[in-house]
Amino acid sequence: MNLAYPTQKIQDWITQQWVIFRGRKIDPNEVSWLMGPFGNLDVIGEDFIHQLAEKEGLIIDKETKARGLISSINKLNLQEVELSNLSRDIIDFYENTADYALDFSVKWDPFFKIFGVLLNKLFSNRINQLNIPTKNIKDDELLKSEIITLIDPKSYQVKYTFWFRSIQSSGQVIYSGAYGISTLPSGKTCIKAVFPLPNGNATVLMKPGVGTNGELILDSSGKEFGDAGFYFLLKDSKGIYWSQFIRSFRDKLIVRQEHDCISAEQVLTLWHQNVLRFNYKIKRKNN
Repeated sequence: MNLAYPTQKIQDWITQQWVIFRGRKIDPNEVSWLMGPFGNLDVIGEDFIHQLAEKEGLIIDKETKARGLISSINKLNLQEVELSNLSRDIIDFYENTADYALDFSVKWDPFFKIFGVLLNKLFSNRINQLNIPTKNIKDDELLKSEIITLIDPKSYQVKYTFWFRSIQSSGQVIYSGAYGISTLPSGKTCIKAVFPLPNGNATVLMKPGVGTNGELILDSSGKEFGDAGFYFLLKDSKGIYWSQFIRSFRDKLIVRQEHDCISAEQVLTLWHQNVLRFNYKIKRKNN
């Protein structure tokens, strides 16, 4: 029987054992489209970025010229008509994310709110990851948004692009994720977000599309392993890699151009029921 790494918090061990029991063995060389940084025990957040850089001999650059979640919108391989319809401001945001300020609000479905409280108490507050406020935020809160790149000192190529987000007023870390582009086995291009967790990560693969009004639509809806969607990955006590595709959990983000800013709505659903809704207002920073 395969077991999760034994010397860790019991709640981490139980969730990892669940992934082993319900998931599948994977060979990292055969699922490169899915792989990303794995977290260390109890060290996630910005500390993990420093440890990852030291482990892989990379240079941390917070003033990088590569200031976007993606280097070029062309990497999404959108159809020509989609690319021509996509808002220029939205393109600029994704290519120059560090130049933008974000305000956000949060609204939980009352039924699922208790699960958010448990998630924070058992995991998120401790590891500074996926640390979503459990109180509804009606008035917009300013997010501190940083793009941190890890660079290969020999080639000077960017190996990882982290988007580090925390609440400006409290310093509470919301997300620390590595972003990039992934090509699914089907050949479909997705935006990949990897959130390191103890001995593993949570990975979201989102299919891009463009709406009739030039909005960017990112959708993680998938039916099976190999599709866009939400995945847990981990490495067990014997160094074997595992992954579980969570079909019931979905994430949809719609980014729109409005009169004087960009707005975005992100909805997380479980079993087709709304769990959580984020609304963002995105504006260029005043230099």
